[in-house]
Amino acid sequence: FQITTLGNLTPSSTVFFCCDMQERFRPAIKYFGDIISVGQRLLQGARLLGIPVIVTEQYPKGLGSTVQEIDLTGAKLVLPKTKFSMVLPEVEAALAEVPGVRSVVLFGVETHVCIQQTALELIGRGLEVHIVADATSSRSMMDRMFALERLARTGIIVTTSEAILLQLVADKEHPKFKEIQNLIKASAPESGLLSKV
Repeated sequence: FQITTLGNLTPSSTVFFCCDMQERFRPAIKYFGDIISVGQRLLQGARLLGIPVIVTEQYPKGLGSTVQEIDLTGAKLVLPKTKFSMVLPEVEAALAEVPGVRSVVLFGVETHVCIQQTALELIGRGLEVHIVADATSSRSMMDRMFALERLARTGIIVTTSEAILLQLVADKEHPKFKEIQNLIKASAPESGLLSKV
């Protein structure tokens, strides 16, 4: 008997995970420019709403650091890793410092490797995971699409950046609504999600 995850988001119980958005991936990852711009929107939203941000970089010595278009100002943690999953001891410690954390909003690369393994570890620890489909990609669209399908079947919420930002403000009377509205005035790029592969 499976209870459907409703996936209600509130800023006080949410953390954003930005995974391996690094320079060396730029030429290889499909729609990388699109997912960078959507990732940047999400991080601006997180700053406006006071949501903690955890960032990892896969083997930065070889793969470079996070792309400069992504502003990591105020990130709670920026951590190098060699493991594919972002769930490292330091990340678990940082999560433990967020009282009442319930939801993780996850984006970055690659969908079928680091994003998938992170998401599965997080739901294994009882957290609710939201994957931002328009802010995650892979070198191959086949890998990306199968990963998103698999994750959706395991009760992970596959959603979009605009849905997440508006769910977090929840009310046009929210003091930050206007600023969030400005972030999404121009619709996010489709980042290849609507192409017939």
